[in-house]
Amino acid sequence: MLFHEVQALRQWHGRIVLALPPAALLFIAIQQIVFHNPWSHPPMTNGSVIFLTVLLLAVYFRLITVRLVTDLGSAELSIGLRGLWRSRRVPLMAIHSATAVQYDPATEFGGYGIRSSARGMAYIASGNRGVEVELIEGRKLLVGSQRADELADKITRAKKAVR
Repeated sequence: MLFHEVQALRQWHGRIVLALPPAALLFIAIQQIVFHNPWSHPPMTNGSVIFLTVLLLAVYFRLITVRLVTDLGSAELSIGLRGLWRSRRVPLMAIHSATAVQYDPATEFGGYGIRSSARGMAYIASGNRGVEVELIEGRKLLVGSQRADELADKITRAKKAVR
């Protein structure tokens, strides 16, 4: 492994928004089960309320543990949101160039995560630095990285070694 980086999605506002549905259902569960105050007419069974609450809490904890993992091997670059999405593998032979760049995630890509824009595909976890990978076919791929200069340099070196 020539390069390995794991980044957490650290946007606190995203965690709050994701926490709202399980928190609301937890409130409903407490109202119905503890205080015997049914929520709807006809009321859901206590088992259904508990099941949905546990399900939403599990989904919430799954989503907040998602990580952007970037791996550079001797033959390919692998980028993926571990725990949510499959990794994308890009053979080094398909890469034309790699350049460390600075960008604005909100205005240029619409936020964090896996994004698509006029600039190309982007994998962004946090920050405003990354590596813009230009593929031989002309498409571009942005990989967010806290160590963008190092990643760009290692991609360039690995590409030369593959030739």
